[in-house]
Amino acid sequence: MSFPGGDGEDAAVAGDPVVLEITDTSSSPRPPPVSVSDLSLLHPLPSPTVTVRADRRRLIESSSYFRALLGGSFSESGREHVQVGCNLEAAVQVLRYLFQPSESFTITHHNFLPLLEGALFLVVESLLVDCERWFRTMASQTCAALVPLDFIIEAWYFAQEHGVTFVQDICPEYLAQNFAHVISRRSFNKIPYDLLCSTVECPHLTVDSEKQLCEAILDWVSENMKPCEQPNPNSVDGHLFLLSKVKICLLPLEFATGTKRHWFDFGNNSVCTILNLLKDSFKTLMGAIADGNLEGYCIRITEYSKNIVLSGCPQITTAFLYISVLPTDLDVSLKRRIVSSYTQVDHRSFILYDELEKAAKTLSFRNVHMVDLSKCPNVHFGAATDWLKLAFPELRIFRALHCLAFCFDDLLYLLLRCPWIDEIDMTIDTSTIIPKQSIVSSSSEVLGKMKQNPRRYYTLCPPYDRQLNSVSSNISRLILEGRNDIDDVDLLRISVLKYSLCYINIRNCTLLTDNGISNLLLKCTKIHSMVVSYTSFGNQSIQTLCTTDLPNHNDGHAHVMAFNIQELHLGGCRGIDAAALSQLMSIINITKFLCLRETSLTDDGLCKFFGSRLEYLDVSETVVSMVSLAPVIRRNCNLNCLKTAGCHSLLFEHNEVEHISGNKYGDFLQEIGSTGFLEDVEMGWGFCPIQIENLISSFSKIRRMTVGLGTTLAENVLCALPMICPFLESLTLRFQVISDRVVRNLLESARNLQVLCLHYCLGNLTSFSFQEKAPALRILRLQWVTPWITNDDLTILTKSCNLVELSLSGCKLLDSNSQEIISSGWPNLALLHLEDCGQVTVEGVSSILNCKALEDILLRHTFLRVENRRVEALEGAS
Repeated sequence: MSFPGGDGEDAAVAGDPVVLEITDTSSSPRPPPVSVSDLSLLHPLPSPTVTVRADRRRLIESSSYFRALLGGSFSESGREHVQVGCNLEAAVQVLRYLFQPSESFTITHHNFLPLLEGALFLVVESLLVDCERWFRTMASQTCAALVPLDFIIEAWYFAQEHGVTFVQDICPEYLAQNFAHVISRRSFNKIPYDLLCSTVECPHLTVDSEKQLCEAILDWVSENMKPCEQPNPNSVDGHLFLLSKVKICLLPLEFATGTKRHWFDFGNNSVCTILNLLKDSFKTLMGAIADGNLEGYCIRITEYSKNIVLSGCPQITTAFLYISVLPTDLDVSLKRRIVSSYTQVDHRSFILYDELEKAAKTLSFRNVHMVDLSKCPNVHFGAATDWLKLAFPELRIFRALHCLAFCFDDLLYLLLRCPWIDEIDMTIDTSTIIPKQSIVSSSSEVLGKMKQNPRRYYTLCPPYDRQLNSVSSNISRLILEGRNDIDDVDLLRISVLKYSLCYINIRNCTLLTDNGISNLLLKCTKIHSMVVSYTSFGNQSIQTLCTTDLPNHNDGHAHVMAFNIQELHLGGCRGIDAAALSQLMSIINITKFLCLRETSLTDDGLCKFFGSRLEYLDVSETVVSMVSLAPVIRRNCNLNCLKTAGCHSLLFEHNEVEHISGNKYGDFLQEIGSTGFLEDVEMGWGFCPIQIENLISSFSKIRRMTVGLGTTLAENVLCALPMICPFLESLTLRFQVISDRVVRNLLESARNLQVLCLHYCLGNLTSFSFQEKAPALRILRLQWVTPWITNDDLTILTKSCNLVELSLSGCKLLDSNSQEIISSGWPNLALLHLEDCGQVTVEGVSSILNCKALEDILLRHTFLRVENRRVEALEGAS
């Protein structure tokens, strides 16, 4: 195919066709030429040679290379057949770019590098411009999932080899802006050292937390331990240079202590820094201002940030929050005022905030949608609320879990100041109930001295709780779990959210009454999801849910609140009688999550449930049988969580069946075999598998499993669990017969296992059980199953797994030296329970307190000498 010529006088450049033989070698035979319009059809390319007929004039106009070759004084300038030796794929892509219509040719990450290489070799200026424009546009996109990390790495290597500066500049910026997404890619550890260094030094480095950055660097270093070819000149070891870029003062205490296990010097330095900040952060920050090093204590917040996670950082004070949103050119005296005022918050801090807001002396980050200040006891949440208002005008989610300092007044103030927030979570952990005789000690003297700041921040603020009625709040999801400081009056004040509130979690809010909950439901009629487990929720609240909200309305269930319930958790609500529960069951037909454990649920009540959308069902510790449970399982094919522990009525002999409307139902195992989506199961009575094959089809996706009283799994079934459940992450066995073979096989083959709990199990376990390495295991509970454990066994266990929670009962051979083994082997322990463990505490508990991240300690029925020891007896976990 020929192309029309131009208007020039020289026949060599007038538009006559020229045949290009593009090859990587000079000895291959010449294939017949094809038109450039047919190049897109050549797949794969006939390597190593392609012969193409192209328009001479177009080539000369577009490429400096062809301009010199075909239009200059070279002997090839007048020839009709010209040989070109270069990268075949690159040359073909360039010709397609030059001759195909622009609307049919696009640059992608698949052809970018061949195009760029061809443009450089053939000197096609327009293509170089288009390649740079495309690469910059690609790098500016906010969604990193569209660009493979392997492509960025390959582009970096190419740019390093060919000196393409725009690629060298853009690659680290792109990785920095999308770092939170990039670290989850499989090829992250393949990033070259110099590119990673440029990335972590980039001012736009965006991470959710400093922990996320540190984890990524430690993982990269672990995979690239060989010496760097070009170590940073400022560091003896390039790996240490990378770690030096982590702001260790912003690491969670638990994580920092955990790094001591494999990176002792780094971890020890981090822990010491955090503990020093806990003692006197004011002095440290003032010193940083004097040295011009305040940036080292600022939270990483960029224009690309979406999440800010400071969870687990007890060293963080309100001052850290405010200095992180200050412009770099702010006056030093004002920085000192801010640190001074927000370290010890009082009403003068509110005056300073007013000054900052009016003078617009802080930065605003509109992309931030979530802030997590959980387990930050030194943050003043009144001042933190104004920080949220000042810096994050598009904030949607605020989390402050396990923060006793975040009181109900702070919640009301937050609702008033930041009405655009959609979700608030202020959960308090009430999962651990400790008997009065338990001995509990805090994780450190510093943490033990922490008390709620009584100074008022709102002194000069109007009575904000009275203004809530005039504020248009967007709160749709409110989590108050475990808040025993909230009563019916507070719940009534929350009802101002009646136009937006859809989800409410008041689990374990023991001061609330049935009447108070009922009044909330009367006002907030848009609620479609409720977690009210272990509260006084009772018959009155159910009547509110089941009553038509419009008088004399005849439209069936359309205006009955219960008809729209999507999630309902009533676990432990003893105030509901069977009749009221049956009435509720007959209405909630679109529910997806249903928890009825420890309630008065009967077969009659469950039979009235005709929903078919369930994904979660918990009927543990009720009297239901297969008569009612089987139809529910059959109708709900998307069920992924089923909990039936403690349901004695599920047990009956095989083929002994009940009849409902003439239908026949089999045993528990037969029924759950009908669903292949189960991920979470709790079972006991009625679960009696005989053959492994019976479990594979329905248990292949299980991630969490609990097997308790009422059934005994055979050894071959227990040993086959890693094969039956290849994704198993958590396993709890109660009253089972286990052996060394079972435990070793679990630790060796269940590679995703993070939680292993053995309670009151029988069998002949020995120290051989836990000699298998389990790198993923984080939580281990051994309750009355390992009385033979000695200090030597503990030492072996510390080398086998990296635990954050350890619970031992009945290990009577342990002594005071066990403390040092535990604290040095698992420095990042957050929970430690020792019950009837010999003489572990005969010399006190000083070694245990070397675990600086401990949040929950239980020492029960152990010999404890309390002379000259600061050990507190607490009602609850520290």
